[in-house]
Amino acid sequence: MGAHRSIEGRTVCVTGASSGIGKAIAEHLGGLGAHVFLAGRSEAPMLESADVIRAAGGRADVSVFDVVDIGELQRWVDGAASATGRLDVMVNNAGFGDMGGIVDGDPAVWKVMLDVNVLALAVGCQAAAQAMRATGSEGNIINISSTATLRRDSGMYGATKYAVNCINSTLRDELQDEPIRVTAIKPGVFATNFTRNVPREMVEGLAGAAGITDLDFDDEGKLPQEQIDQMQQAMAPVIGDVQRIAELVDYVVRQPIEVNIEELVIRPQKSMF
Repeated sequence: MGAHRSIEGRTVCVTGASSGIGKAIAEHLGGLGAHVFLAGRSEAPMLESADVIRAAGGRADVSVFDVVDIGELQRWVDGAASATGRLDVMVNNAGFGDMGGIVDGDPAVWKVMLDVNVLALAVGCQAAAQAMRATGSEGNIINISSTATLRRDSGMYGATKYAVNCINSTLRDELQDEPIRVTAIKPGVFATNFTRNVPREMVEGLAGAAGITDLDFDDEGKLPQEQIDQMQQAMAPVIGDVQRIAELVDYVVRQPIEVNIEELVIRPQKSMF
């Protein structure tokens, strides 16, 4: 079996890199010497991450766009491969979630979830596989799924993540005779995504237990990062630190190329579901 691979000098693309899981992955791999291409809708936090990466000795490029613009997504992946002559890691992390039911659900919200969580992810996979082939790279495609797929009643959000698992398995089979590995990572409740995976009344209850009484939800039901960090630190056994997910991605992409890790589930110490 081959040796474990170094991160240094490798080309890494991360979608949804302006916050949470994507931000943690980008900064972690960049800190190990990778050339990271960050994509997201909010420029300022990605520029901050780029500074962190460069200070640690890595390289970083920032692109601002919405992954539902599939033409821009394809051009971004192709551009990263063209600029560096390789594409080693593609992390399809960008996602949108709403844990509402079906009867009273909003089809407009469902469409956004399908466009972001399914179509954009599939296009990202396709663009990455083609770029890895074209540059002769030994690559890893990492798709962020969810433990929502371990439940039968996780609604339209869970349905989109079931689709991620299907895409992941299909692509893995298509590429198993090539030096490109495909892995789905299924996080449980972590500090970046628990407001989408947990009902709002439960979030409010957890906040109360953490001593936070004035939650500042935005129009999408998200909380400011500082409140999320407060809750994570106060409720660490049940709300995981996204750095652990970044370290798991690090583990996957260091494996010898002949090691095929199909999927991994990662949860905090205690599971809510």
